[in-house]
Amino acid sequence: MKKLTVLSLAVTLALTGCSSDSDKNQNSILTVNNVIAVGSEQCVNGGVTTQTGEDTNGNGILESSEATSSNLVCNAPATSLSSEQLASLTSNAWFSDAQTKLATTKTANASIVTESGKAKNIILFVGDGMGISTITAARILAGQLEGEMGEEHQLSFETMPYSGFVKTYNVDAQTPDSAGTMTAMASGVKTDVGVIGIDEAVERGNCVSGKGHELVTSLELAEIAGKATGIISTARITHATPAAMYAKSADRNWEDISDMPASESANCEDIASQLVNFEANLNARFNGVDVDGIDVVMGGGRRHFLPKDAAFNSADAVSAVEGDRTDNRNLISEWKTQYPNGTYVMDQTGFDAISDDATKVFGLFNESHMQYEADRAKDIAGEPSLSQMTEKAINVLGKNDKGFFLTVESGRIDHAHHAGNAYNALNDTIELAKAVQVAMNNTNPEETLIVVTADHSHVFTIAGYPKRGNPILGKVVGVGETTPSLAADDMPYTTLGYTNGGGFRNLGSETDADVGYNFAPVTGRVDLTNVDTTTPGFHQEALVPMSSETHAGEDVGVYAIGPGAHLVTGTNEQSFLFHVMDFAADLVKTANDKVAQ
Repeated sequence: MKKLTVLSLAVTLALTGCSSDSDKNQNSILTVNNVIAVGSEQCVNGGVTTQTGEDTNGNGILESSEATSSNLVCNAPATSLSSEQLASLTSNAWFSDAQTKLATTKTANASIVTESGKAKNIILFVGDGMGISTITAARILAGQLEGEMGEEHQLSFETMPYSGFVKTYNVDAQTPDSAGTMTAMASGVKTDVGVIGIDEAVERGNCVSGKGHELVTSLELAEIAGKATGIISTARITHATPAAMYAKSADRNWEDISDMPASESANCEDIASQLVNFEANLNARFNGVDVDGIDVVMGGGRRHFLPKDAAFNSADAVSAVEGDRTDNRNLISEWKTQYPNGTYVMDQTGFDAISDDATKVFGLFNESHMQYEADRAKDIAGEPSLSQMTEKAINVLGKNDKGFFLTVESGRIDHAHHAGNAYNALNDTIELAKAVQVAMNNTNPEETLIVVTADHSHVFTIAGYPKRGNPILGKVVGVGETTPSLAADDMPYTTLGYTNGGGFRNLGSETDADVGYNFAPVTGRVDLTNVDTTTPGFHQEALVPMSSETHAGEDVGVYAIGPGAHLVTGTNEQSFLFHVMDFAADLVKTANDKVAQ
């Protein structure tokens, strides 16, 4: 206990020569104030204890045995902290960064537009197979490629003010495929695995069963509303995800007539043919509608548009016979005839030469899928990147004063994961983020809704206890350590891995993930001690050996900015995204008004 030495009045009187016994007894009373610290048991906010008693031994100090009374007074609760008390927070970067984020969020919330129909333009980005773990790993890799530790980095779409989750299951499947998932986003209706643009009443592979159950997509509604429309993909443009915007097919594999049984091709049109005939098909479907067709189409899949005849091979054909069509139709020629003022391109040179006043563009840059971003430089004739195609599409579509609807798919994220190659999956995700940034830079957020999501995820994991800044493609090195951690089998392991798939491959500088399919699945663990796991050709180990890694069934993220973006929040059915886009641009209402006329 604190003690306070007090010179009594009796002593003072004695010094002046004027005292008495009665004065001594009366004036030997001492009072001591003891300060109680903040956080004490008696007073959380601190206070003062006042003790009083007679200094019986005359030493001028109030001993505990001499105290006869005690009074506790606690301080009132503090209503604010001083700048000194806050210094440890306000000078901390984590704290100040969060304050900045809070201010940005408040500004975004204050500017929410609650009326529908305010979006002139809509851009839907789909990272095929881009689950949450893929985004996290790509974020870290992107940061590390820029010299950062990585974890603190943000991809372009992660800066968007609104985000949520999407449930990806198909009507008949717990773990989905791209046909059913993209149909849900495009039309607002969930459907079965492997089915494009038709509701769940269809029997997969039975063309007639889908008649009368065809769905209307957001791109089709935008066409009817008079907007410009576009589809971009690094996969074949006839692949499930891009096809779900324009085609109706009881089987996603019917990319051209050679893929269809004769019994089905007699009653239904293949996907490539539906793309070229999109304008005629949509006009025929709705009485009084007169659309002008999709304005920008860019991707891979040239083989599905050409006859199975070497005479029609393109300059960069890989196969001896590039085309697959067995009906002798050259759909590229048919498109050129239908759109004589349109521009058809098949390589980087042609892409670069697209005129500024172009209003119709058809680009098929590869026989099959376009190259992985890391492999693009090796393309025979050259290919544009996803971000380059996005910028070109916005320039072309932006000429329409009614606005536009654009779908952009990074299709090869999915393919790299299927091959068990994180390097390419992450690099294609980073390129998608660049394409999103291009879209944000070239549009007005007050009139353009941009949505970024995935159709499904993959069994791709980030595991172990690596220290911060550890190379995301590397082996796990623990906090405070400089050498790789060892598993129970005394072998090192990587941060990234797959639950199933082909497993380990050490292909060095190989940038084509598909080369991994040339080897049988690896069972069991591999000693990675002397393996550089950060090279493009390294394929991560897999727990369950399979010929190809599979999709996963967990929710995926969705990010949004622009009119209607505030609706992207919480956990939703995948089909909900159509309704967000419809709210933003009044697609159904505007199309209905056109049909009614």
